[in-house]
Amino acid sequence: MIIAQFVATVILGYLLGSIPFGLLVARRTARVDIREHGSQKTGATNVLRTAGKKAAVLVLALDVLKGVLAVIFAQLIIGDSYLVIGGFTLGKPVAQSLAAMAAMAGHIWPVFLKFRGGRGVATFIGGLLAMCPLVAACGTVVFILGAGLTRYVSLGSIAGAVATYAILVPLTILNGSPVVYLGYALLGTVIIAVMHRDNIARLIAGKERRLGEKAGSPDSPASPEGVG
Repeated sequence: MIIAQFVATVILGYLLGSIPFGLLVARRTARVDIREHGSQKTGATNVLRTAGKKAAVLVLALDVLKGVLAVIFAQLIIGDSYLVIGGFTLGKPVAQSLAAMAAMAGHIWPVFLKFRGGRGVATFIGGLLAMCPLVAACGTVVFILGAGLTRYVSLGSIAGAVATYAILVPLTILNGSPVVYLGYALLGTVIIAVMHRDNIARLIAGKERRLGEKAGSPDSPASPEGVG
């Protein structure tokens, strides 16, 4: 029974993450297919460049909500149940982390859009927000400062993700936060960095588009995507 519960949290988390809010909101507000503009990603940054600020804020909130809901549903499904394997207890924290990671995976590789979505930053923060609100808040502050000072959303996104892991390390060691949360932060940070590899290459080459610049065609050499 407990194994079925774990599987259910993963499947539900993935399906939640797969909801393409960026595509839906951009179609509703600007009558555009976001996959045909800018980076072709479905995250809030590409929505900002193609559909405007209000649409981007809405998409950002909804993408964060996907991570939050995945964790909440995991808590409800698992409850106080747990599974012991090889001396390790798999309970609520593990279910939360798996559900949050599944939601992030769903956002990046959504089943509803032939596995082509965003970069997972907002949904990653959403999952962390439900598990470790303080850490998520600190990561968000680092993102805002990084993106605001440099005007590179991609750089702020990576810096914010790295900050969440860095902050969780002492919390895990000193305050006894679940180690699995640290694993979630580490894996999420690595995935975010990999998903921004094209942005990193453009940053190094000095060709990355700054915040506030309009989206170009999908073939444009500088079509970035950060939060998503």
